Amino acid sequence: MSGACTNCGLRHQCLCDRIPQLRSQLHLSLLMHESEYQRDTNTGRWLRAAVPGCQDFGWSRVEPSSGLQQRIADPNLYSVLVYPDEQSLSPQQVLHQARRAAQQPHFIVLDGTWQEAKKMVRKSPWLDTLPRMQLMPQQQSAYQLRRNQSDGHLCTLEVGCELLQLLDEADNAAQLMRFFTEFMQVFQADKSGHRWSGGGN
Repeated sequence: MSGACTNCGLRHQCLCDRIPQLRSQLHLSLLMHESEYQRDTNTGRWLRAAVPGCQDFGWSRVEPSSGLQQRIADPNLYSVLVYPDEQSLSPQQVLHQARRAAQQPHFIVLDGTWQEAKKMVRKSPWLDTLPRMQLMPQQQSAYQLRRNQSDGHLCTLEVGCELLQLLDEADNAAQLMRFFTEFMQVFQADKSGHRWSGGGN
């Protein structure tokens, strides 16, 4: 390849044709910190590319995201912020509440570092009206592309995989994680100036 792919950003080995195209019932909104748009290590972009019901919205400390607010107002969706809190609901409680309301669960994920996510919550009082849900992952994060990654915190794509599993879409989650594993290997090789020798294309 000459030059970096304008979509995946990789120079030596484009992965665009490896992104799984999932048939999924997941309704997912990514509220993205402004810094994430410039980070080549961002994983939320793969959720947008793979999950039909995933949308991203830019976060601003000045005003709420009108696009996300419109989605929250959708009467067919039960919106919940995926963020740990003393009053957080469990995933099963969220599914139960959504069923009682005859709505589809709609998960809102803050896309940024843990420090940025905490700031986004603190500076966004309009998020206070949403119920919160805390994930209980059974495994450690496999994410290896950022320094000072906090223990116990998943990257955005891994959160998406947890949500797919919650909706009994284990095969979709597995497809996405296989791609993610390949991406991390190819990304690290790309940064070293060569193709990943284990790649298939």
